[in-house]
Amino acid sequence: MPPSAPEFWARRGALSLLLAPFGCVYDAAGAMRQAIARPYRAPVPVICVGNLVAGGAGKTPIVANLATRIAARGIAVHVLSRGYGGTLPGPVRVDPDRHTAAEVGDEPLMLAQRAIVWVARDRAAGAWAAVAAGAQAILMDDGLQNPTLAKDLALVVLDGGYGFGNGRVMPAGPLRESIARGLARIDAVVMLGADETGAASRLGTIPVLHAEPRPSTANLAGRALLAFAGIGRPQKFFDHFPKAGARLVAARGFPDHHPYDEREIDELAAAARRADAALITTEKDWVRLSPAWRTRIEYLPLTTEWRDERALDALLDRALERSAHG
Repeated sequence: MPPSAPEFWARRGALSLLLAPFGCVYDAAGAMRQAIARPYRAPVPVICVGNLVAGGAGKTPIVANLATRIAARGIAVHVLSRGYGGTLPGPVRVDPDRHTAAEVGDEPLMLAQRAIVWVARDRAAGAWAAVAAGAQAILMDDGLQNPTLAKDLALVVLDGGYGFGNGRVMPAGPLRESIARGLARIDAVVMLGADETGAASRLGTIPVLHAEPRPSTANLAGRALLAFAGIGRPQKFFDHFPKAGARLVAARGFPDHHPYDEREIDELAAAARRADAALITTEKDWVRLSPAWRTRIEYLPLTTEWRDERALDALLDRALERSAHG
């Protein structure tokens, strides 16, 4: 669970029940927004990788993986993000050598190491800018609940360890919209890790693509490390190190997208020195650090392993057909 999320979002109880009517109002407002929207239909395929729950579900590594897969087909794919946490409204093409996470958001900055990325709070305007710049396909990082841009393929990423939480809509639970309404607009679910909550039983006939985050832990065995992370579920990150044979002297969790200041990093570095350990974090956290600290702190590379690549490729191929004829 994101450290900034209320604990009761994970289970039902008196407070969740008390807030449930407000969740109904929130969901009704979202349904109305969807109903009256006139989405822009881009002249190229649009693939959306979204969430049903607030907080981190692990979708950005999925976006990075799909961007690589689409590019391998010879298709010029551009990633489109709202740029959560950034100050620039866009549309603006992210330049990792010029922009900071404070300007464009950490996830776009991370993805820009691998693909062309656009930040735009107006998703339709962002799509138009991407197409004008040569995009043959658009990959949306988040935006399932945004009705302003039509989607040719919609995927929902679900953390197998958290599932749908208590199954209620904000503020009574973590859902951005009701499960039924969200599932009605998607083509498949990407289940990250084992389904520990039984969420798959609520998916009906919707295809489930199983994926596993795979950290590159080959050089961690025997090392003393102080790990820190400001992501949706920091514990998932910390769990990698004992499995890799590393000695984790401390683990510090921060809220998702946490903007680190110099004092915090100084304190982490001092604690690491006292323990004769190295500092390590996630790539998403690493891009939020100042350039000086990036030279002194390492991040753990993460890749995605799919259980059934053929099923994934079949979905992508169908969605990308328009690019072949564009």
